[in-house]
Amino acid sequence: MHFEHLITTGNIMSADTKIAELLTELHQLIKQTQEERSRSEHNLLNIQKTHERMQTENKTSPYYRTKLRGLYTTARADAEAECSILRHALDKIAEIKSLLEERRIAAKMAGVNSDNDPPRKTMRRGVLMTLLQQSAMTLPLWIGKPGDSPPPLCGAMPANSDYVAKQGDKVAARVKAVDGDEQWILAEVVSYSHSTNKYEVDDIDEEGKERHTLSRRRIIPLPQWKANPETDPEALFSKDQLVLALYPQTTCFYRALIHTHPHRPQDDYSVLFEDTSYADGYSPPLNVAQRYVVACKENKKK
Repeated sequence: MHFEHLITTGNIMSADTKIAELLTELHQLIKQTQEERSRSEHNLLNIQKTHERMQTENKTSPYYRTKLRGLYTTARADAEAECSILRHALDKIAEIKSLLEERRIAAKMAGVNSDNDPPRKTMRRGVLMTLLQQSAMTLPLWIGKPGDSPPPLCGAMPANSDYVAKQGDKVAARVKAVDGDEQWILAEVVSYSHSTNKYEVDDIDEEGKERHTLSRRRIIPLPQWKANPETDPEALFSKDQLVLALYPQTTCFYRALIHTHPHRPQDDYSVLFEDTSYADGYSPPLNVAQRYVVACKENKKK
């Protein structure tokens, strides 16, 4: 056990070193982005001045057309170069987040708790709710190249049929409650057995402190990217669509109808939860982040 602990601790230190290297590379990419932007400003200013001269002279001569064609060609090349640097920076950020998650899992396995991940048995509910909110806010936005389609697990896009959630992934899991009823809870994947096709998951709520063994049909992976309503509206749930949504300030998913979908990348869904205490059977609109809205496998209203 002591030997395993040393190996895990070594993995954590190795991850820390790699993260430090990636942060240095990210800093350089940010500097390159600013340098590229500053370099292109002169050309953009030329485009603006050329348009102003054309308006003053009230004519579009072959000279101005040729000049603008060259300026716009340069501007496009500058924009593509800046875009390439930014995509490279986003890749570095994704690597850093992946390493942080690996470090968190390694620390959990070793019984070593990081500053950003309080131990489950001491985590207050308010801290848990804050962590869930931060997880939703930092979910990366899918930014595809022109012509790219949103990938699986981007917003409302379902996972592939053969998809297996990784250790540490957050999922919606259907479990039996103490009273015998079934409910969908927010859970973390511990492992997956290919021989039995079953997951082991932990209830994310520290009050539960339970581990469940569940078949694949009882697991719904959560989105891994936010969908951008401005570029990929097809990757969002539509109005009146039936979904499972995490009820605010809880760790349980309940059936709801989409009231309005996000209009900007940072916006939440507005949903109407099924609630028999209201005359029409639904709650007033409540906001739920893209991270915690998944397709409902049951079509009929209970």
